[in-house]
Amino acid sequence: MITTNTNIHTHTNNALKNNSVSQSNTDKLDINKPSATILTVDKLSIVTHTGETLVDKLSYQLRQGETLAIVGESGSGKSIASLALLGLLPDNLITTGDVQLANATGMAKLPIANDSARNKSLRAIRGQRIGMVFQEPMTALNPLHTVAKQIAESLHLNGTPKKQWRAQTIALLNDVNIADAVDKLNRYPHELSGGQRQRVMIAMALAQQPDILIADEPTTALDVTLQHEILALLDNLKHERNMAMILISHDLNLVRRYSDNLIVMRQGQTIEQGATATIFAHPKADYTRTLMQQDFGHALSIINDGDNQNDVLAVKNLNVKFPVEKSLFGSATRWFDAVKGLDMTLQAGQALGIVGESGSGKTTIALALSQLLSNQAQVSGQIIINGQDITALSKRELRKFRAQIQMVFQDPFASINPRMTVLQIVEEGLLVQGVDKATREQAVMASLNTVHLPSELAQRYPHELSGGQRQRVALARALVMKPSLLILDEPTSALDSTTQVTVVNLLREIQQKLQISYVFISHDLKVVRALCQYIMVLKEGMCVESGATEAVFNQPQHPYAKRLLQASTL
Repeated sequence: MITTNTNIHTHTNNALKNNSVSQSNTDKLDINKPSATILTVDKLSIVTHTGETLVDKLSYQLRQGETLAIVGESGSGKSIASLALLGLLPDNLITTGDVQLANATGMAKLPIANDSARNKSLRAIRGQRIGMVFQEPMTALNPLHTVAKQIAESLHLNGTPKKQWRAQTIALLNDVNIADAVDKLNRYPHELSGGQRQRVMIAMALAQQPDILIADEPTTALDVTLQHEILALLDNLKHERNMAMILISHDLNLVRRYSDNLIVMRQGQTIEQGATATIFAHPKADYTRTLMQQDFGHALSIINDGDNQNDVLAVKNLNVKFPVEKSLFGSATRWFDAVKGLDMTLQAGQALGIVGESGSGKTTIALALSQLLSNQAQVSGQIIINGQDITALSKRELRKFRAQIQMVFQDPFASINPRMTVLQIVEEGLLVQGVDKATREQAVMASLNTVHLPSELAQRYPHELSGGQRQRVALARALVMKPSLLILDEPTSALDSTTQVTVVNLLREIQQKLQISYVFISHDLKVVRALCQYIMVLKEGMCVESGATEAVFNQPQHPYAKRLLQASTL
């Protein structure tokens, strides 16, 4: 539950109002007026130069204090339809239709067509009238600037005097429920958790007091408890500031609690539109029903051969520390315990799901198992794979051993080389191992076949593939090495729900076919339940509960595990 400080909000809003530039004030709406239409979109269409329709005659009205959710799969047109309002689309896209934004005197038409006057006209709209919270704050925030500097930039654009930047930045950070706001002022984005970065993005958007806030997939990379915290925070701020909000998501069930009206899109078409409660109670379109009732299936049954089954993975007393402060000469004076005394075992053909909130140590464990942590990290304990303690291997020995343990990362677009073809990406590990060209190509085609990708994609580049196809390429790259252990770090978080189901079914099929073992890290508990026979719940680097997945889901013992699993069913 999100708590708010009324005095802080009142102070912030009054301060921001008093220091807005006069021109902005003439355009802004009176937030004390009763709910009225603030935005009208009529037959918005977006077409490529080749004639492909990306958005087809999208129409809706948005009222003050209202949240409109736009839901659909990847490629449905939901994000570009909102970017078009701000003129943020590439010049090679043709935008038509009528968009009107309310001002103090009535409704004013927004220029959306690609011409030289568009950017100049929309400059006063971007941020000040329509704010935006982007999907991935780590890429949207400037990695070279502190939190204070980035929020100050928004305050500067809003006409706030420089002497008030610090006080208002602190007030905004308090507004978005960032603990110890003063301490965060001089932090850089990489020094914040995912949830904190998302809150900074929201604070930057609020600094200019927009009448409309567009939230584009604001919870995609967050764990389940943070998802609800961020959406509840946005909902509270919307009511307090009497804003309107456009919430873009691929998770139809998640927006159910936080939207008033709903548009379901598919391949640019509006499939269904209306009040959220009505659509959920009586969905008219088969596609809408499919999105509501995604079936991820069930994890494979546990096959227990007793003592005849050897452990593929055995971790004993794993500890990982990172330096927090260093002396003048570079030696660490204070350490942060990221993983504390962790034990785990995993047998052939089984999958272990590791779940927990942001900052619980999930990804650190994955990097430790893969021996991919930086030299600055202090790692102790044993990591035994197929009977070999890999922490005792030399660099040369580890290079040869790596074929047995492979990793699939969260973002396939960031983890594969955009300048390489699919063939080059998948064969790279074999090339390092010295495998001849004919054998490499044969192995690549077999691996692509395993992940259900057609052989003709071998000559394509990553930007020519969909998100689901890119993730299959990343999976094929790992499988071509024929590992016995595969570590998957949030491999479905960036995918829409339909693609998630496809990828989970594929992973289950590969697990059964190849008898490969998975360490599956995710914040999506329904995916973990559908794929993993065992589960481990992490909190602050420690395992608070573990066991057979169904047993933990049905009867969690630890209070934190109960809270985490309860949040997944909200």
